[in-house]
Amino acid sequence: MGRTWSSVILVVLLLGLSSSPMMDNHLDELERVTFSSSNLALTFTNGPTTNQNITGLHSLTFGMSGDANVSSMLIEISTDGLNWTTVNNITSAPWLTYFDSTAYNNGSFTLRATAWDDDVNETVVASSGTFNIVNQVPVITLFTALNAAAGTGSSASDRAWFGIETDGTLAYRWGASDDDVSYASITNVPGPGAPSNDGPSSLSYGWDWSSGAMSEGTWNSRITVYDGSSLSASTTLFIGIDRTGPTLSSVTVGDGANWQKSTQVTLSGLINNADDGQGSGVDYAEYSLDGTNWSVAASDALPLTLAEGIHSISVRSVDRVGNTGAAIQVVVRVDETLPEAIGWTVDELTTSRTQPANVSFSVSDDGSGIDTFNSYIQFGFDSNGVGQTPDLSNNWMQLPTSGLSGSVGLASWATKSRQYLMFQAVVVDNAGNQYTSSPSSYQILPGLDLYWNTTQTNLDRLIVRPGETDGNVTITSVLETNQLYGGSVVVRLESAPADRTSTVSWTVMESRTLDSGTLVDTQEELIWNYTVPKTGQYDLRLVIDYYNVIDEYDEGNNYNHMVVTGAAIGSPGLVPSFAPSIVLLILTGFAITILQRRTRD
Repeated sequence: MGRTWSSVILVVLLLGLSSSPMMDNHLDELERVTFSSSNLALTFTNGPTTNQNITGLHSLTFGMSGDANVSSMLIEISTDGLNWTTVNNITSAPWLTYFDSTAYNNGSFTLRATAWDDDVNETVVASSGTFNIVNQVPVITLFTALNAAAGTGSSASDRAWFGIETDGTLAYRWGASDDDVSYASITNVPGPGAPSNDGPSSLSYGWDWSSGAMSEGTWNSRITVYDGSSLSASTTLFIGIDRTGPTLSSVTVGDGANWQKSTQVTLSGLINNADDGQGSGVDYAEYSLDGTNWSVAASDALPLTLAEGIHSISVRSVDRVGNTGAAIQVVVRVDETLPEAIGWTVDELTTSRTQPANVSFSVSDDGSGIDTFNSYIQFGFDSNGVGQTPDLSNNWMQLPTSGLSGSVGLASWATKSRQYLMFQAVVVDNAGNQYTSSPSSYQILPGLDLYWNTTQTNLDRLIVRPGETDGNVTITSVLETNQLYGGSVVVRLESAPADRTSTVSWTVMESRTLDSGTLVDTQEELIWNYTVPKTGQYDLRLVIDYYNVIDEYDEGNNYNHMVVTGAAIGSPGLVPSFAPSIVLLILTGFAITILQRRTRD
């Protein structure tokens, strides 16, 4: 901006100021807050003044006089005069911007403008007076629909329900608190279509809405109220239209059984088993013993006194709007029978189990039959499997599913090794008879089992000469596991005389510790060497985990027994037990000859 143009602006500004008392007062409030060598005089010509209360959107304009070349102007706002936030950065004429007070919380603020003078490379600052933002958001004090048959409409679970016909009318009413309410709009009404805005020329504070096609269903009608400061508020009214009665699916006789053992019978589920779909909800039930005269049942359970035999009772439901549903027939049978227990079926329980264990209890009843809905299984953990109450669980726990079959699931069965899982059944038949079975226990065994493969574990010789030279035998053994095992295991070869007494102990010939991970492939071949020390028979055995460090499914298969004989040899290469003497052969020949002669005779 050249100096000639600046002079013209200054003259116009001075003329305007001299002719307007209000502008004089306004300029008195402006403050030059920063020293600069620039000739620019910067002022707010339109902006908030000291102690002014403002709302909504405002335009900010600025006056500039003096010989200066302004290239940009930064507009900022502050609540304390120390910390400033940018409102806008103007980089060209016209030097004006808009200030939206609704973007800030109510409170006291100050605006400042910082202009950059390219002629001197310095800034010139002007501040507004401290003003107050006092925006008032409309407060909706009322939004309702008149003459609801049920509900308030305050939430989706408490809708305002109407039973109006398709050509009926909904009377919406609203109210709001604000200093400059302008108009209101409404959406999400039973259609088709929607009411036009209420206002701004005049306010009716409501709509009498009739679309001519009011269908059944639910709507979340939403009203938005606007004021003159461009502020708004919204709220929702939850409504519904219901013209269809509830459907009653079933009624429970007594405790849910088909047969009863008493003439005092309670019908339940009259309300809880009724379904009004997307409607207003079930209010009460009606019943009839003859199909003609109806009585009200206000609660879900209805006690009746009936004679022994078979009875047919009509039951129907009524919703909150007054719609009556279709009646169903409920058959009540009165009889007396008792169930008889058969036994338990339980999956194998091991610490390796990863899935729930299935359990079922078999029972029979020749009369009314078993009421599986009200029968259930209880379980608990016990240390020794005896007693009437599980001592580790301290009480009985019920399977999550009703009936006489289900499953017990654990995060880890490995923590229950050697414990007992106890079960008992509470059985109810359809006549209402009930008994509790005696507790039954099933031990949880370790899932891991180490054992010798008996078909692949053997001696290369059964009879040998004793001593270091000829008494050596080789034992080939295969150690197996029924599942992947990553730990270490100790195995050893032991020996003892076959003719030993009970006081003679086994001698450990060799002990080996298999490293962790050796059995990840579930088997390991081991070769052992043993030297028969002297003549006679010797018992050999291969032992797994002699000190029982590893908890196994079957500790009894950790031993593999073999026998080797140290024999005195009469002729090289012969074993006496397999090489009969010449005398013995001659005697045998004579015996055969005599037998043959006797046969001929």
